[in-house]
Amino acid sequence: MYGHVEKLAEEIKKGALSVEGVEAKMWQVPETLPEEVLNKMGAPPKSDVPIISPNELAEADGIVFGFPTRFGMMAAQFKAFLDATGGLWRAQQLAGKPAGIFYSTGSQGGGQETTPLTAITQLAHHGMLFVPIGYTFGAGMFEMENVKGGSPYGAGTFAGDGSRFPTELELEQAFHQGKYFATIARKLKESF
Repeated sequence: MYGHVEKLAEEIKKGALSVEGVEAKMWQVPETLPEEVLNKMGAPPKSDVPIISPNELAEADGIVFGFPTRFGMMAAQFKAFLDATGGLWRAQQLAGKPAGIFYSTGSQGGGQETTPLTAITQLAHHGMLFVPIGYTFGAGMFEMENVKGGSPYGAGTFAGDGSRFPTELELEQAFHQGKYFATIARKLKESF
């Protein structure tokens, strides 16, 4: 809504594109809130990132899903999008594809771990292979001097009231996730 997830997505895309032979695209899911509600919330205009349809997911060799958090889980807009993937599920068109997760929460207690944990169920039902970053980001995972989002499940940031944007360290973690994920996705594709 405020651009936090998009900022992380841009870095994840850069990280993925840094891996030789990898293509990466950014998409956004359809907005479900009426324009008048978005205006009251102070949401800026939507970016020009293309809107994805559920069937387009099947074209990807791997997918890194990013979403804001509402009450400790993915926002309703993203859940509604995934709920529309029943045809893909029925045909198991996403089965075996690697998938990652990244997110934005409003506060430190706002779902930095519950959001990805609750999202993994969507991946499991589709038969997707969850690719967490674990602690591969190294020392950046142990930052204690500054507020930093993210977890072993994926890159993250804290939005606060919407005015805090991802820090340099959070963007570095997102870049790392993109590069790490793309490396694994490429290896999986090459092995089949």
